[in-house]
Amino acid sequence: MRLPRAYTALALPVVLSLALPQPPPTRAPALPPASPAPASPAVQSPAPGVRPAATPSAAPGQPSQPSQPGQPSQPEDRKALTPRHPYADLLAQVVSGANVMVHLKKLEEFAKTGGGSRAAGTAGYEKSVRYVADRLRAGGYRVTVQDFEYPKSFKVLKPPVVQRLGAKARQFRAGEDFRTTYHSGSGDVTARVRPVDVRIPPGKTPNSSTSGCEADDFDDFTPGDIALLQRGRCAMRTKARNAKAAGAAGLIIFNEGQKDRTKTARVDIGDWTLGLPAVFTSYAMGADLARKPGRVRLATSTSVKTARTKNVIAESVYGREDQVVMLGAHLDSVPEGAGINDNGSGSAALLEVAMRMNAADSPNRMRFAWWGAEEAGLHGSLHYVDSLGEADRERIAVYLNFDMVASPNYAYKVFDGDDSDKVGGVAGPPGSDQIERDFRAFYTRRKLTSVSTDFDGRSDYAAFVVAGIPAGGIFTGAEGKKSKAEAERFGGEAGKPYDPCYHAACDNASNINATALDVNADAIATLAATYAFAPDLPGPDAPERSARTAGPPPWDASARTVPARFPPAF
Repeated sequence: MRLPRAYTALALPVVLSLALPQPPPTRAPALPPASPAPASPAVQSPAPGVRPAATPSAAPGQPSQPSQPGQPSQPEDRKALTPRHPYADLLAQVVSGANVMVHLKKLEEFAKTGGGSRAAGTAGYEKSVRYVADRLRAGGYRVTVQDFEYPKSFKVLKPPVVQRLGAKARQFRAGEDFRTTYHSGSGDVTARVRPVDVRIPPGKTPNSSTSGCEADDFDDFTPGDIALLQRGRCAMRTKARNAKAAGAAGLIIFNEGQKDRTKTARVDIGDWTLGLPAVFTSYAMGADLARKPGRVRLATSTSVKTARTKNVIAESVYGREDQVVMLGAHLDSVPEGAGINDNGSGSAALLEVAMRMNAADSPNRMRFAWWGAEEAGLHGSLHYVDSLGEADRERIAVYLNFDMVASPNYAYKVFDGDDSDKVGGVAGPPGSDQIERDFRAFYTRRKLTSVSTDFDGRSDYAAFVVAGIPAGGIFTGAEGKKSKAEAERFGGEAGKPYDPCYHAACDNASNINATALDVNADAIATLAATYAFAPDLPGPDAPERSARTAGPPPWDASARTVPARFPPAF
């Protein structure tokens, strides 16, 4: 899924080596010569160093062209790439789009027998979880099925109220001056409004305000007051959680005040468990309350219904525990259909790669994830990252995300790790630019072109980027329309959606582009194996990750708009 857009940039600096060494082929498991691919992708557990045979990848109109094992990468620029181990090329040869399609057919079958969908909470999703987990266990992985609670539905029951009391009384206008935030709690509170480190007038650039971003912003806060917070440098839920910890009885969060940051909007508080009444206001309303603080009545009436669903996490038995290479894809669909491109394609390709490299005795630990409830708001990946302690987060060196990798009217898109295109996006944490270059180099070696796509917070990389973990991935397009330039590069139809069945019942097995599926399965395999054996992974080394912090978010998570299928907030 690609969640609705509304984010703002703040790039992070990255320092990289210019060396391009070729690693010795140490600890690489030997793969047997290629032979005809098995009809079924069922996993057997070979001894370490022995791999199942398969044919080189192929797809209609675009045969796979892996480079020779051990051959140095030839990047378009001379900036450093992660040295490619010979195993990466061998793994790409045995990962086939045909076998990925076998998994996709199973996911489609689960949807048909599970009510037409694989959305979180459906029988189709539960069958998908069992299918993935069973194959990973058979392959020798340590598998955890992580159960979690998430908000299945949210409603605003009554218009909210914000009313300043006393000599400067004023009734603010719901819908024009302010709105209930998505995932606001219910409550009717009368208390003093307390501005928390707000900037009036605002800074010259977006995300200048650090209001509520640190716990010590609330050192002088009186428990029971209503916290007045300003949009800005940190995620909305960071502000809200700090306010809750300080004893706030309610939250009034106002827009920051720069160009295009003045009006109220429908935004997500980012944490449905807080239980506080919360509204998002225009800059003018927030500035008025900041200049004339006093007693205010804040009332919201909302309803949240929760459900439970699952993530699947699989970890290799090999590799350093402090050097975890993590790859993920969301397993659920929207309620409207089977979700075979969105995101059966990413899930199935990731499963095939994991199955094929199950015996890789790599120096770095491999961890694969299939996220639940992504379509409801990225809840599976957010829950996972939230559940990790600081030490566990530091063990994750990189995260790669695969969401919609076989769109019918595809383009090969790579997440822009350093915001080098300067088009509406932002940079990821240090190391994300190197991940981008490694993916781009894969397409270059195949004599294929690729384009960048923004980190915009619409998929599961979001939680990892906010946690300061280097991230990247590939994508072939969703509801957006292919440009004329892209049509010239990739073929297909300019002016038409990348995926005409995006979030629709027609997202079935016929909605898959076999060429894109085969090529991108090889891309996933190549990067997975490259990082499994890399002596130097993108981003900080393990001893230095204790200093790795999210810093300013790569986008303004507080401004994420609510998915259109949810009822409108007042």
